[in-house]
Formats: sequence, structure tokens, C-alpha cells
Amino acid sequence: MKSILKYSFAGLLAWSCYSCSKLEETPYSSIYTENFYKTSEDAEAGLAAVYSKLADLYAGPSPLLVADFSADQIYPRPVVGRDTYTLFSFDPQYSAVVSFSRTNECPIDIWNNSYSGIENANWILQKVPATVMANTTRKQQILGEAYFLRAFFHWMLTKTFGDVVIRTKASQTLTDAYMPKSPQADVYKQIFSDLDSAELYLPDYSNTLVKGRPCKQAVQALHAKAALYAANYQLALQQAEKVITAGSGTGLMDNYADVFDVAKEDVARKENLWAFESESVAGGRTSQIMSLYGPANSTAPAYGNSSYGSAFVFMSFYMSFDPKDKRRALMDTTYTNKQGVKVPQASITPITTKGVLMRKYADPNSIGNAHASNIPLLRVADVYLVAAEAEARQNGATGKAYTYINAIRTRAGLDPLATGLDKDAFIAAVLQERSWELFGEGDRWYDLSRTDTYMQVVPKAVNDVFPARVPQKRNKYFPIPQSEVNANNLLQQNPDWK
Repeated sequence: MKSILKYSFAGLLAWSCYSCSKLEETPYSSIYTENFYKTSEDAEAGLAAVYSKLADLYAGPSPLLVADFSADQIYPRPVVGRDTYTLFSFDPQYSAVVSFSRTNECPIDIWNNSYSGIENANWILQKVPATVMANTTRKQQILGEAYFLRAFFHWMLTKTFGDVVIRTKASQTLTDAYMPKSPQADVYKQIFSDLDSAELYLPDYSNTLVKGRPCKQAVQALHAKAALYAANYQLALQQAEKVITAGSGTGLMDNYADVFDVAKEDVARKENLWAFESESVAGGRTSQIMSLYGPANSTAPAYGNSSYGSAFVFMSFYMSFDPKDKRRALMDTTYTNKQGVKVPQASITPITTKGVLMRKYADPNSIGNAHASNIPLLRVADVYLVAAEAEARQNGATGKAYTYINAIRTRAGLDPLATGLDKDAFIAAVLQERSWELFGEGDRWYDLSRTDTYMQVVPKAVNDVFPARVPQKRNKYFPIPQSEVNANNLLQQNPDWK
């Protein structure tokens, strides 16, 4: 991520410059930008400001914690308000979290950083077309990346909050900031439009691309997944099959564990089409997610040199895996401490004797709690399962649908899925496969909410720390931060949260 963010301070000046006089604030961002975006360096700095909001988003990282602590795979040590998601006890004020200064682990963080990223992308799309750049190919790529990132941020918002404000123009006056929500269907139309534009401008996957930059196949992967969420199954399948048949060098890694091996992240980009590129070097951006999953007090070097023991896998989820499933190997019921002694899971404290550790984000060479483990955002394996579900929802459990899901099962060391399933049973099998394949990647809650199964599934994920969990109908989407509703007279709270 360092190579992307090296201009971030200059880029941030382009949109955040302001001055105060007495009690009145006069924004100068629109004036400043008239003298900015004149050169290629300006354009790169502006784009870095967009990426900086992605880094801010995943540093917390609210997209993973808010979603995973709400679902049936992962649970937190109940401190600093994290249990409000597991217990569905939050409100539009998110006061339980804010009072502990944990807004970086809160839907407020998703809202703020996503809209800041959209604002920065809008300046790029408004100003860069007129910027003089000798490298016209790079100019097109900058525009393509801005379209892609704007689509991603809108998708993050709508899958989290439902109907949200669509922003496609930079704010040049204070009144530009006040806009009403749009129906979710319109949000998806905008996302699809932006991704169509991004696909025109961005190159195919290549191992020479700057890490963290989206390629054409990443655009198609996001297009497929967003279309699945929008229940546009024909579009989802069409875009997913573009990725699967790309012939650009992208594809599944042979070994599942290699997808998350910090030492193999370069070759793993063939599957990790787009990721938060965490860096442990000075000046890089990292994420606290890597430290949350290891045992407390940095007792297990294999996890990293600093870990908190703050997040665990439900034992019931661990036991749902076939013992021969290779994916289960990225969870531990024992660990080896610094003295080389194997410690059984019953000794994992202070949470529960039934805690299971998760190793997807381990980095044995971390510098303190600064890890270099990437967080996958768009994976080829995900695309295969999108294709399987989209095909089944349109045409039932066809041979093509089986081919896509079995590609994932085969790599995991499992037998092919039993044939003869009806449509509903096959779709249920795909959703279960998604749970096993993508656990801990901030995905499961959105699968449960988009399929309206969270009220049936989540109450079954309990233990002695959280013996009862009762999500309500209103929990399908998170409430819009009340501070935003109070500040914008045109913005209405989600109906179920009023």
C-alpha cells in the first residue's frame, strides 16, 4: 500500500483545506482545486487521497469487525463495545462503541470513510479529464481506478445501510453536502455504471501491476458480486464468467493456505484480485485485524510478535467442517508458545475454554503489531461461488453450477457435491460453501442479510460467552449514524430504526 499512498498528504490537502474566521467557517476546497489537478503529479496525489480512505477503512478494520462479529463464525472478547454487534444491542447513536472511542470498529467508520473516499474520487473524475498528462494510458487508468473505488465505496455503503445517498459530483458548496437517500436499486445502477466505465479504462491482470491497484478482472469480480447482491443473476453470472475464463493469468491457487501466506502474497495475487495491501515497513499502512486473532500477550510467535486474544472462532463453526477440509487447518485448537510448548485450546483465556484461534492473518515476522498480512477484498474463489449461485438461481442445479462449486470443494480436499439436489438445496449448499471458504473475511453477515436468513442462522451460533443471540428484523441493515441524520435535514433514518 505504501507505493499507492505516498502522495496522500498532498492529495488530502486538495479536498480538506479550510480556514476559520471568528465563528464562521469558509470552505476553500473548491477554490484550492482550481489550482490543483494541473499536472500528472497532482492527479496521482488526488488518487492517493482516495486510496487513503480505503486504508483508513481497513486499518480498524470496521468492514470486517462489524460484519464478522454480527454473524455465526467469529465472536469478540466483549470489551470496548465489540459485543454490541454480537448481541445486536447497538442503536443509531452507536453510543456503546463511541463511548469507548472505538469508532474505527463501528458502522460510523464505514459511513465516514466511504463517503470521504467517494468525495475524493469525484474530484478525480471531475478534474483529471482536463489535466495535461503526457502518459495518456496512465491518465485513463487513474480515471478507471477512481470509477472502481467510487463503485466499491457505494457498494460498501448500500450493503451495510440499505438505501443511501448517491454522490457523483464533488461538493463545491455547503449545500452540495445535503442530499436525500436513493432507493437501493438506484444505488446499484450507479455502481454498475461506474464499473462499466472502470472496465473500459483498466488493464488486464499482470504481475507487473502496482500492488493494490485494481485490474480489469477485479472490476468484473466486484461487478459480479454486486449484481448477485442486487439479485440480478444474469448479470452476476455474465461478469463472473468473464473472470473465470479471462486467460489473463488469474485463477485459483493450488493450495488454499497459500492464499493467506504472507510470504507468498505476490504470487497469490492471481487469486487475490484486489486486497488491502498491509505493510509493516516504516510509512506503510497496516491493520489491527492481524493482532486481534492471535492469543493474548503475544504468546504464539506463529501468529505475530504482538497479539491481543480479542477474536475467536465459534466452536460450532469449527466443528461444521469435514475433518479432511484443508480450510479448517487455518484454525487452531492448540498453539505453540514462545517456549515451544503446545498449549491446548482449553487454556485459551480469558474468553472461554472453547475458543478457537484463526490464522488467516498471521505474520510471524510482524514488527510489533504492524503486520504485512493482506486482507483479501475480491478473490477468484468468491467469483466461482458467485457463478454457482447465480446459475442455480436462474436455471437450477445445472452441470455448470456443479462445475463451479466443485472447483472450490476439490481444492479444499472435499468430494464433489452430491448430485441430484433441487434448486433450493443446491443454493443452500453454495451458501454453506461460501461460509467455509470465506470465513473471517467480512463476508458472512452480508450473505445472511441479503438472503434474509440471519434471524434463523445467528441464534444457533452461541457459546458460554454469548449464550443467547436474538437479531431482529431491523438488523438486516445497520442504522444510519444518527449524527448524520441530525446534520442533514434531507437524510432520513432507516425506517426500521426510527
